[in-house]
Amino acid sequence: MPVNLQAPNPKDLHPVPGVALGVAMAGVRKANRRDLTVVTLAEGSQVAGVFTRNRFCAAPVQICRQHLGTRVGARAILINTGNANAGTGEDGLVRAFSTCVALARHLEIAPEQVLPFSTGVIMESLPNDRIEAALPAALADLKPDNWACAAEAIMTTDTLPKAASMQVTIGGRTVTLTGISKGAGMIRPNMATMLGFVATDAVIAPHIMQSLVHEAADRSFNRITIDGDTSTNDSFLLIATGQAGHDAITRLDSADGAAFRDALIAVSQKLAQAIVRDGEGATKFIAVQVDGGKSEAECRHVAYAIAHSPLVKTAFFASDPNLGRILAAVGYAGIDDLDQSNIDLFLDDVHVATEGGRHPAYREEDGQRVMKRSEITVRVDLHRGDATTTVWTCDLSYDYVKINADYRS
Repeated sequence: MPVNLQAPNPKDLHPVPGVALGVAMAGVRKANRRDLTVVTLAEGSQVAGVFTRNRFCAAPVQICRQHLGTRVGARAILINTGNANAGTGEDGLVRAFSTCVALARHLEIAPEQVLPFSTGVIMESLPNDRIEAALPAALADLKPDNWACAAEAIMTTDTLPKAASMQVTIGGRTVTLTGISKGAGMIRPNMATMLGFVATDAVIAPHIMQSLVHEAADRSFNRITIDGDTSTNDSFLLIATGQAGHDAITRLDSADGAAFRDALIAVSQKLAQAIVRDGEGATKFIAVQVDGGKSEAECRHVAYAIAHSPLVKTAFFASDPNLGRILAAVGYAGIDDLDQSNIDLFLDDVHVATEGGRHPAYREEDGQRVMKRSEITVRVDLHRGDATTTVWTCDLSYDYVKINADYRS
């Protein structure tokens, strides 16, 4: 069961002017399930993205990067689940581009204006014929308020769809941000095994779009981990249709720029945290906060050492306050001049360790009381500087092994 996560209420997901979504059943991997999503974008929309750093990246990732690089202006997004089209060589590129050509013909646009995305099983040929055959049904389903259905149609091992939406005032106009994401396993930045799409009707200058999507990713999707594996297909896209009617945001250090950036990060963090809450087999949602570093990068190394550790994660699953595992992870995080006598460790309100050892007031029953909770904060203070960061993760349970052992069956 997901950790304190519910399916989104479709009524809470605001339509974004200039965006329409349609879903269909293409039978990509399984019959009778919605597994194909088409998103159309108004002419003039600005699009920027960040993608997996896995060098074995999937065919759609390669093509999407190429199409964004042409600067012809994206007009459509095509997403399939059930097949990752990764590890498929030249044939995978041909099949992915074929789906772009097919959708472009329906929409009377250039193939380079279609951005393809895939998620699912690796090293299997993409059934592009099934996808192309289902395009008319997806196009017939196009609706501005179809976000909840699209969130469901991009799921793989997710148990719940993931979506978030909010509205802010920019330049005296109401601006909408709505997004969906998918992911539950093979999660580790950069990026996590996820697909994420956030659309807005804000008017944003093209030259700051890439900075915005990078910062949003770094503050959200690049702060989550489930199992430490970096996928081949991870992608996060920011779409701005420019239909809100306010003066263009040209600088992120302006009042409007800061307000929009904060809203984008808030939506992105909600989508990213939903992935962790729905982590494969997860029973605990864990925030790992590291304070007092010399740099944010240093804090991030320590946070991920804790969050990636199978020993730490299994201890949380068992509600076993075997907290020496956390201290060990801090010690091997790669800070060569770390002084263990300066480290403080907390579990929520419980002060566990100080000056290199157990806090005099710490009792194991206090640690166990915290570890039985479904949401827990681990806080480490390095006492080396003013930097801080937070990473979100989950525990590692028996069900994680079962889900991944049976993934292709």
